[in-house]
Amino acid sequence: MKFRTEWLYKLALWASILGIVASISDFGFSQSDFYQQILNGFYFVVLGIGIISTFARYIERSGLTKRKVFIFDFLSITFTLWIFYMFLFVGVPFETDLLLENPVWVRVAVILTFIREFSEVKFNYRRTILNPAQLFISSFLLLIVAGAFLLMLPKATQGGLSFVDALFTSTSAVCVTGLIVVDTATYFTQFGQTIIMILFQVGGLGILTFASYFSYFFKGGSTYENQLVLSDMNNSKKLGEVFSTLKYIILITFGIESFSGLLIYLSLENEHFGSVYDQIFFSAFHAISAFCNAGFSTLSNSLYEGSFRYNYFLQLTVIMTFVLGGLGFPIVSNIVNYLKYKLRKLFTFRKKKADYRPWVLNINSRITLITTLSITGVAFVIFYLLEYNNTLAEHQGFGKVVTALFGATTPRTAGFNSIDMSAMLFPTTMMVFLLMWIGASPASTGGGIKTSTFAIATLNILSLAKGKTRIEIFRREIADISVKRSFAIISLSLIVIGMGIILISIFDSEKELMDIAFECFSAYSTVGLSLGITAGLSGASKLIISLIMFVGRVSMLTIMIALFRKVKHKNYRYPTEEITIN
Repeated sequence: MKFRTEWLYKLALWASILGIVASISDFGFSQSDFYQQILNGFYFVVLGIGIISTFARYIERSGLTKRKVFIFDFLSITFTLWIFYMFLFVGVPFETDLLLENPVWVRVAVILTFIREFSEVKFNYRRTILNPAQLFISSFLLLIVAGAFLLMLPKATQGGLSFVDALFTSTSAVCVTGLIVVDTATYFTQFGQTIIMILFQVGGLGILTFASYFSYFFKGGSTYENQLVLSDMNNSKKLGEVFSTLKYIILITFGIESFSGLLIYLSLENEHFGSVYDQIFFSAFHAISAFCNAGFSTLSNSLYEGSFRYNYFLQLTVIMTFVLGGLGFPIVSNIVNYLKYKLRKLFTFRKKKADYRPWVLNINSRITLITTLSITGVAFVIFYLLEYNNTLAEHQGFGKVVTALFGATTPRTAGFNSIDMSAMLFPTTMMVFLLMWIGASPASTGGGIKTSTFAIATLNILSLAKGKTRIEIFRREIADISVKRSFAIISLSLIVIGMGIILISIFDSEKELMDIAFECFSAYSTVGLSLGITAGLSGASKLIISLIMFVGRVSMLTIMIALFRKVKHKNYRYPTEEITIN
């Protein structure tokens, strides 16, 4: 009996994989009526095998009914059976314009079947094959290449896309950068835009986050080796917190994106869209793009487009979304816990000493929040004063404040623009360089050297100036390894950006040095802002920018950890010598 069920599960898995391939082919290529009917019939075969496979699991493992996965299976099977009923007895063709003129709901059911079957696959990770850094890098490379081929599908664009441009766009999306070589709004179809949206959603969180959590959700457990790898990737301090951390990441992401999408939808004017669905798609695209700090927009000039530049409620919503995305999941989670603690204390009438909890807001959150607020405040004042009679001249009162705030926050890896970037004054442009280089916070969807790195470097300078040998803040001492990592990240970032500037200035010698440098800083920090030279770069320069975006997303330090073999810890130390520095 067990042999038969194993055979059934393998059949269901491969059938669901072929169903996904058929769906991609269906969306990406024009089909004749004959082949369309064959594909439609194949989808129902896949769904039928999936239902049988799911029922077999419950017969074989009675304990599944006590887990949360039962709710997913119940809703999924009910949805699939409803599709069968409508198709066989009611005769509804399921044609809809939600994405294309295809039976979309059938494909949704096929995707759900694939998720269910793929999540049952047992992956036994071994560190002897790939270390966590190598696995992390490989997942991004795989996603980038897959995204490039998807964007080259005939129905993804209006007039086809070269491999170099497809690779550039896929890298920009997966690495949540936002630099583009073709106009996202006009060159890509809605199917192509949907592919881009999926790429920066998965790229923002990491494909391993999705795969690992859903695998754990359906199977209810994981191997010890897999948990060790995931703890390295999401910075979990305790092995038992790995999957609870993944759950918080996914809940925070979809929760903020949903709320942001609703606010964006409410801020829009109907006259700018052809249908309600267009408004929903616009809201979802920009909410996900903002939280993931991707910078992609379905508007040709981003939020500088037409009357959108005067939609201040929309801009404030986008600011809130990408700032939360740029803070990082541990920080947002810690802030939520801190607010819960304060509210509980506020509404508790009988206060006990046991209710007191010191350090609810940990040192990481304190340093990140103070650094973020300080940088944002200083940048806002400088931007407002410098650009008051320049790019802010067309706005009045409150509009100047919102646009200046947008201009001060978006360089920190968000990538949207509500002004003409090429019209900024030189001092403002130089400030944007610094903001892009600093970037967002650690463990976030943003790039750059990170706010904590900048904060540690600044604190180290102050400590040296005071003659101190240790970095101390909030009655805590910063670990030496954190200081070493910070300066390694700073040095490597300048090396990568510098090499990129040199190479692009060789291949595109006619470009201005300022424009090239801006492009490289933007690419490394996964910002997506540009002074307008991206589309005009040569093929070699596009590949260099793609490489810089990739390195900026996974970090050069991670790449070096992946390449170099770790040395064993030795229980001896050599005599210490001081080196002349200045």
